[in-house]
Amino acid sequence: MFKYDVIVVGGGHAGCEAAIACARLGAKTLLASLNLDNIALMPCNPAIGGPAKSCLVREIDALGGIMGVAADATYMQLKTLNSSKGPAVRALRAQSDKREYMRFVRGLIESESQLSLKQCTMTELLVENSTVKGLKDEFGQEYYAPCVILTTGTSLEARIWVGLQYLEFGRLGEASAKGLSPSLKNLGFKIGRLKTGTPARVDARTIDFSKMTEQPGDKNPSFFSFLPNRPIREQYPCYLTRTTDKTHEIIRNNLDKSPMYSGLIHGIGPRYCPSIEDKVVRFAHNPSHHIFIEPEGKNTYEMYVGGFSTSLPASVQIEMLHSLPGLENVHIMKPAYAVEYDYVPAVQLTHSLMTKQIKGLFCAGQINGTSGYEEAAAQGLLAGINAINYLQNKEMITLSRESSYLGTLVDDLVTKDIDEPYRMLTSRSEYRLLLRQDNADERLTNIGYKVGLISEERYQNFLEKQDTIEKEIHRLLTQKISPSDEVNSVLAKYNEHIDRGLKLSELLKRPNVTYEVLIDADEDTKNLALTRDVYEQVEVKIKYDGYIKRQIQQVSMSDKLEKIKIPEDIDYKSIQHISIETRDKLAKIRPVTLGQASRIGGVKPADISVLMVMIESHKLR
Repeated sequence: MFKYDVIVVGGGHAGCEAAIACARLGAKTLLASLNLDNIALMPCNPAIGGPAKSCLVREIDALGGIMGVAADATYMQLKTLNSSKGPAVRALRAQSDKREYMRFVRGLIESESQLSLKQCTMTELLVENSTVKGLKDEFGQEYYAPCVILTTGTSLEARIWVGLQYLEFGRLGEASAKGLSPSLKNLGFKIGRLKTGTPARVDARTIDFSKMTEQPGDKNPSFFSFLPNRPIREQYPCYLTRTTDKTHEIIRNNLDKSPMYSGLIHGIGPRYCPSIEDKVVRFAHNPSHHIFIEPEGKNTYEMYVGGFSTSLPASVQIEMLHSLPGLENVHIMKPAYAVEYDYVPAVQLTHSLMTKQIKGLFCAGQINGTSGYEEAAAQGLLAGINAINYLQNKEMITLSRESSYLGTLVDDLVTKDIDEPYRMLTSRSEYRLLLRQDNADERLTNIGYKVGLISEERYQNFLEKQDTIEKEIHRLLTQKISPSDEVNSVLAKYNEHIDRGLKLSELLKRPNVTYEVLIDADEDTKNLALTRDVYEQVEVKIKYDGYIKRQIQQVSMSDKLEKIKIPEDIDYKSIQHISIETRDKLAKIRPVTLGQASRIGGVKPADISVLMVMIESHKLR
């Protein structure tokens, strides 16, 4: 008999975060995966971060997770996107060495004495009195644990499509996971079907890069982890090409060979990461689409064709790729494919990511209907933390929308009926000026420390950093800079000029002035020699002070509804003054607070007023 405290099913990014968190918090943990050689695999683009996703990676790091550390240790290129725009949408992105990333994470896993690995297919959940007891594998062996975390990715009852042919794979070369999905159905869970895809991989030796635009990394890169002394590595370029009229013609002429357009795939694909045939059909007015050619690793010729995912036949893919500038003679190493898989709609979960109907059973990652490594890893970390809280009878960690992108992600998943792969976007957060990548440590390190995943040394470093930020803000608010020929000659380089004494904060609020300009113009600022991660936060807090205060007021207003708890035993079906459709939605999701109820699709302000009256009458009774 195999006994554990926690069993994590699935060795992707969600599973790795969950398993390592559980082990580091003292639980005897088993990580079961279909293929142990694919632990922490990036089956699509080996890249971490990007808009909104970089915030999730920084939040993972602030809570004590591993993704940011792994990305910093294995990057091939680091680049800040949207650097000329406001701080709410700036985003760090790393192109990683795929194999190096996997080895790094595997090393972290194998360094944990409380964590064991097992290659097997879990086929059945063992449940008694609506409480999970463990799992059974394909050989009939039983594994017992009071807590199970499902992080199965795109594996459940999966099949991949290349043209009108399909294979019973979760991803190319890895078998589909059979059995667990029917087991969940037998336990009363609703199961849905989703679709995603990945582009072809090509041989760099057969590419003419001279016909493409080089995309270099940052000369002075930022990093994901808030830990000091991140490694400085050689950076490798990515490349940009575009589709042509011929590309679009080939695609239109072969749509009948696409399983999506032939009706063979029933799962819904990601709206914000469409296949190239979807782009050509849906955006017919667009004469061309960007295609990115990106390295998979330092020691391989394999390149990733970003923005060119497709499920068309392999022979058609060759024609399509040969129509792209620079790829006229390219050799395809791996074909593109679409993958269709089962998932568990997350409205069946609480904000802790534990299922509502089976105690001790958690779900995290793509099984919840999300897409992306970052979304998966963030959920895995939260599920791992809450699995330990469940075992220790502690209060679950639930993050609010105003606290984090992770809080926004989970709230969207458990509150809204999502029928397509969910991708984190900055536009999904109404508080994105408060939830920036630069201040994730300020928002979440205290939680990571209280949980036990942030060390005492790191916590003290964090407190020192926050103290330095506050002192520097106070200095800029009180210290003045006087006009002089020397000062104005420096400011002239930035199209600025002063003719009277100004507080440094007033100068910093000017559109053309950054903190780096202050370093150039003011001797005291230069002598402080603050690190970039410190002065970036200082600059944002001062420059956007008015906007930040306004958003804090919005948080305060919405917080009133979040504080009003809805009784667990409330009977929505008996409420007469709201529509049947709204009653059904409330009964299905069973929101915990009025704030959550107000975010359910179709619930109107008048319905919230009725609920408020019901709650008051319930209290009186």
